[in-house]
Amino acid sequence: MDTQVQTRNRGYGIVVEPLQGVVAARRDGTVLAQSTRAKVMYETRLPPAVYFPAEDVTVPLSSRTPLQTFCPFKGTASYRDILFPGGAVHNGVWAYEDAMPEAAAISGHIGFMPGAEVEFDFGSNTVEMPDYGNISGPVIDWLLRDASMVPTPEALTAALAEKFVEQGIYLSRLSVMAWSLHPLIAGKNYIWQKKTGEVTTYAPSYEIHDHPAYRNSPLRHVSNGLGGVRHRLDSCCTDDAFPILEDLRKEGATDYVAMPLRFSDGRINVLTLTSDHPNGFSTANLGLIFECSDVIARYYEIFMQRENAQSLLETYVGKRTGARVLGGEIRRGDGDEINAAIMFCDLRGSTRLEEELGRQDYIALLNQFFETASTIVHDHGGEVLKFIGDAVLAVFPAGSDPERARTQALDSACAIVARLEEIAGEENGHRCEAAIGIAYGRVTYGNVGSRERLDFTVIGQAANIAARLGDYGKTVDYPVVVSCDILKDPSQGIPLGAVSLHNVSQPVTCYAIPARTEPQAAAE
Repeated sequence: MDTQVQTRNRGYGIVVEPLQGVVAARRDGTVLAQSTRAKVMYETRLPPAVYFPAEDVTVPLSSRTPLQTFCPFKGTASYRDILFPGGAVHNGVWAYEDAMPEAAAISGHIGFMPGAEVEFDFGSNTVEMPDYGNISGPVIDWLLRDASMVPTPEALTAALAEKFVEQGIYLSRLSVMAWSLHPLIAGKNYIWQKKTGEVTTYAPSYEIHDHPAYRNSPLRHVSNGLGGVRHRLDSCCTDDAFPILEDLRKEGATDYVAMPLRFSDGRINVLTLTSDHPNGFSTANLGLIFECSDVIARYYEIFMQRENAQSLLETYVGKRTGARVLGGEIRRGDGDEINAAIMFCDLRGSTRLEEELGRQDYIALLNQFFETASTIVHDHGGEVLKFIGDAVLAVFPAGSDPERARTQALDSACAIVARLEEIAGEENGHRCEAAIGIAYGRVTYGNVGSRERLDFTVIGQAANIAARLGDYGKTVDYPVVVSCDILKDPSQGIPLGAVSLHNVSQPVTCYAIPARTEPQAAAE
């Protein structure tokens, strides 16, 4: 005899039912609608929605507003304002003028938005939130529907832990180690603890890979593709157990699991779970989490890709420029014309230094030079746009305060010269000198290049003059040379006269800046 097992399929559904007798909608005692033909719609996971025939709505409504929304089950909804003598409730009602077949019963009916603060009198009817159940379990259902709206990895970690607890999983600690692409940090470790209900974020540097605590940890074991880890901690840990397990056991943990979270590029991240329940985790608990792990990994991958994109852009093009690129300025020609002070800072004698020091020590010196210039520029409100060979190109946008931009650029240049002098006097310090030129003017700040390869930079006469002034300073042995419009008081500089610069059509009146320690006043 053949038998067939009958299963209940709890799929997504819509049911529209008529309400009996008189049903009314009121706001602050005012009747908005009253009808004997009202209907209620039950839609999976949503609160019951009451609809009235349009002719039974008694409150004045505006014409259609620009707002429209689309539901794959009901169709396109149009909205209207509710008009009261004292004001309007914007987009207070909606209607499906031509609903899809599944919801045809509400075509031309009016529904009141939850935010309109409407109270319903259902008369003899009982309208309650049904037990819709879940399509595939509460945790998976949340991952499929709501987790995508969580704004940060910290919030996702907390929400995930709470969902596991709601599911009946006895969780005392949850952590996610997600590796990143960042010049300074190896990744982010998000740790949720039940006793606080909060998430703590750690951002270890790359030295973590050489730290004994990491080298003998479940994180390294799982990240290296050696499989998951499971240890019951309600008895003394064995000699071959990871040291962190003994620490967790002393805190009352009874069970510990570490499992891989694989990103689409092959990197293996780590999800760890700790329980303090006497029975630890059940097979069903871990089976559910394992089934969810690939979806969980994708959410963290999206967050890490976003962080990676931001950190890489900031690393290679600067914080302000990186934000513009992430904001969508990615096409050739995108950019603005701005007034700015431009600083070109060149390392003097680089060829000689490379010959004297050798390649490896020269690279270390060059990195030190770039670090010095970049830090000082950043601290003074500027941005390093790029490194060009052994030179630094920095921009100080004027905005509404040109004087401030000039001051920032000039103070940066003098601070760089002073700091390089300090480094030369330090133990094992090498003497390196800068040739710095500063000019002010209107430049184009944006994308130039080919269709496939772009460069976010500044283009304009001020940038050209700044570079040429730096070159000119080498010939007259002054570390900082500025155009005449940089100084507020010309007596604070050494006049060099009108100088003819390469590829600059008109002579530029410029000044050398003597060594100083106090901030300089800039031109207005």
